[in-house]
Amino acid sequence: MKVVAFERSLQGTGASRRLRNSGKTPGIVYGAGADTQLIELDHNALWHALKKEVFHSSILDLEVAGKSQQVLLRDVQYHPFRQLVLHVDFQRVDATKKLHTKVPLHFLNQETNPAVKLSSAVISHILNEIEIECLPSALPEFIEVDLAKIEAGQSVHAKDIPLPAGVALVAHVDAENPVVAAATIPAGAIAEDAAAAEGGETPAA
Repeated sequence: MKVVAFERSLQGTGASRRLRNSGKTPGIVYGAGADTQLIELDHNALWHALKKEVFHSSILDLEVAGKSQQVLLRDVQYHPFRQLVLHVDFQRVDATKKLHTKVPLHFLNQETNPAVKLSSAVISHILNEIEIECLPSALPEFIEVDLAKIEAGQSVHAKDIPLPAGVALVAHVDAENPVVAAATIPAGAIAEDAAAAEGGETPAA
């Protein structure tokens, strides 16, 4: 995904405020052993780009002054109540060094899961993203979690998820192995099943 930005010479609170008033958003580019670069971006284009999942989880081609560099979006600051992006940070990507970043989880086959269809189970998504490490060339836009076979009372943990080639969980996630999704039967459904079972009993002769 391509992002166009422009060099920025002024910094500070006053300069940033004037920049925002003119429809621009200040930002920085850092990392990969190079100097931090001050940039500005068109606010409306940035606002719409930020609504796309791929903008948050993919390597971006950032063009500044006609030169392109590969970056990851690392931080976004929003105004507390206005639809306004205050600042963005991008990190340069080194093709030879592993990235530590979060990628979104896409859950599959929840609607056709037998526990959901036949046992009134509810599958909760405990995590919506997971932290991984990989080389830039192996970075996935998302990771799929298949919920087709999870049964009521069961959970899917981070280490249960098949990962693409070249991708691994970061050390602390691998050690903690957190729950990603869990299937439970609501108390109301259990009570209804019990009542139905009692109602179906044949009185003793």
